[in-house]
Amino acid sequence: MQTDVRHTPDYIFETSWEVCNKIGGIYTVLSTRANSLQKFYKDRVFFIGPDVWNQHESPWFGEDKSLFPAWCRFASHEEHLPVRAGRWMVPGEPIVFLVKFDALFEKRDEIYTQMWLDYGVDSIAGYGDYHEAVMFACAAGRLIESFYRFHRLEEENVIAHFNEWTTGAGTLYIRKNVPRIATLFTTHATSVGRSIAGNGLPLYDRLREYDGDRMAHRLNMTAKHSVEKRAAQYADCFTTVSDITAAECTQLLQRQPDVITPNGFEKNFVPRGAVHIRMRKRARKTLLTVAEKTVGHPLRPNALLVATSGRYEYRNKGIDVFIDALHLLGKMPQLTRDVIAFIMVPGWVKGAREDLKARLCGDAPADTPLQSPFITHELVEPQHDMVMNHIARLGFSNSAAEKVKIIFVPSYLNGDDGIFNLPYYDLLTAFDLSVFPSSYEPWGYTPHESAAFSLPTVTTTLAGFGAWAEREGGKKEEIGDGIAVISRNDANSAEVAEKIADIIYDLSLKSDEQVKALRQNAATLAGTADWAHFVRHYREAYAKALHNSRVRLSYPCKLKTE
Repeated sequence: MQTDVRHTPDYIFETSWEVCNKIGGIYTVLSTRANSLQKFYKDRVFFIGPDVWNQHESPWFGEDKSLFPAWCRFASHEEHLPVRAGRWMVPGEPIVFLVKFDALFEKRDEIYTQMWLDYGVDSIAGYGDYHEAVMFACAAGRLIESFYRFHRLEEENVIAHFNEWTTGAGTLYIRKNVPRIATLFTTHATSVGRSIAGNGLPLYDRLREYDGDRMAHRLNMTAKHSVEKRAAQYADCFTTVSDITAAECTQLLQRQPDVITPNGFEKNFVPRGAVHIRMRKRARKTLLTVAEKTVGHPLRPNALLVATSGRYEYRNKGIDVFIDALHLLGKMPQLTRDVIAFIMVPGWVKGAREDLKARLCGDAPADTPLQSPFITHELVEPQHDMVMNHIARLGFSNSAAEKVKIIFVPSYLNGDDGIFNLPYYDLLTAFDLSVFPSSYEPWGYTPHESAAFSLPTVTTTLAGFGAWAEREGGKKEEIGDGIAVISRNDANSAEVAEKIADIIYDLSLKSDEQVKALRQNAATLAGTADWAHFVRHYREAYAKALHNSRVRLSYPCKLKTE
């Protein structure tokens, strides 16, 4: 579509639960895209996040009371909408508004009733994080309305962009209360699709057979699906991150996305040259030291370091398949090099292990294995942990006689976890290979990040990034060119595990020069998937949202429910 001045935004408000709140992949999407958006819309892009910081301030938020002080006072005191303005401490340092939403809980029933009357959103079965998400989304909608009216932006092209089901209610709020604002809704993964896959049901093989509403009822997630579906259907522009998820949205949400907005990465996050070398040397030493203190015996300096990471979605992220692959690798008699595999997925932890901390500080001998030589942090309920149970079931011991060892890191790696005390990206530089055998992965930032950090990586055809790499980069199932894309479906997990074991073994045989070439190839492909290349898809989405909103305003219709 030809973009003209009528379809160019003057102001963009983008809302997400993960603005200045690092939880998962959406944080990476927004925080790395911010710099590219600032180049086009300098300080006219406003990110909105939840102000959930009480005793401790968000480490990613820098409050700036010189930003819109009159409006902040008006919103906080006159409209009872507590808001703080500042900068997001990421490249580009965009303006951000953090809003409190506690007061809306008193009006929860009223809000849910109105959403039902206006849009048919069924909140009756809502529980847990549903209530918190909807209250925040409504507060964000009210914030946008307040800013819009206070600054008299009626003649400006304004976009309100909402991410994921958690902010879907904001889309609906703006559609009803400020119809002149163009709305954009992005689903990064449908709530029902993620649940289908997470419950071990065949998603892709049977996608056309599923009815989203019925599956939501079956999986006890009617409320989340309902608000997500209505947001997708009523938004002026609906987007998602990959062709894989677009098919899922079309079937389960009953609207085909208007634009595919693949996730890019920001080059400013990636260390280069001597900085990368120093970071890698330090991180590798840290990883080997922690592993040695955990298993209780020396490890060879040339050990192959392998990692998987991301959310603790045991099946969706392929954590189970990764462990199976390591078990197969350990059975290979021809394997001569030590392999240390780190599973870095945040779990339910009490904190860093005191016995391991004592060893790292030199306050305790480290010549015998820890009582549980597989884990760096103490779990709340270790007996129910799927990773620990899988490791035990397959008979790993992490003994000196085993070539393949597993270290489970169930903590967020923000630089202050108590054991590594290095951020995730720093640690990432130390690895020789990353493996992400996902069975459900709308995009897949973890393999994308790995490639950007010059780390050879394994992904699958069921990851949006993997499908993109296979299509755009011609990547195959071998690691020979830096990125391996393994063909995966709902039923071939055993074959995927075998391929991963073969890839790790193959990498263990490669020379330093061959590994250097792999690293360069991975970085080269990642360089074509950065925001400098991908931000154009968002500009297209903004133009479509503005165009469609003008059409909507030209032919007004009443809100209706099914």
